[in-house]
Amino acid sequence: QVQLVESGGGLVQAGGSLRLSCVASGNFFRINSMGWYRQAPGKHRELVAAITSGGSTNYADSVKGRFTISIDNAKNTVYLQMNNLKPEDTAVYYCNAEIIRRIIPSNYWGQGTQVTVSS
Repeated sequence: QVQLVESGGGLVQAGGSLRLSCVASGNFFRINSMGWYRQAPGKHRELVAAITSGGSTNYADSVKGRFTISIDNAKNTVYLQMNNLKPEDTAVYYCNAEIIRRIIPSNYWGQGTQVTVSS
């Protein structure tokens, strides 16, 4: 079984910063990529940022220049550094990972962590 556990959410004022972490644990062969999605009330879940195990990154336009995603392959951990937060960043943030347990890659999700940005 594979588990993704997020941490680091909370309440912050506009302009502030937060750092999210997500650790993958369990019995698996390799992590191909990890990323962060978010879902605000009444909205669809959207990609925030993603990173491959090789370090290639992808960001939503709305967070470019403010958020930075990084990965520590040795610790099976992905981070999301969020700076200059805005009220519209308020959402539940979900960790996602594409992981190969034996041969075929599968997608896994964390349970989510709330980020609230006050104006």
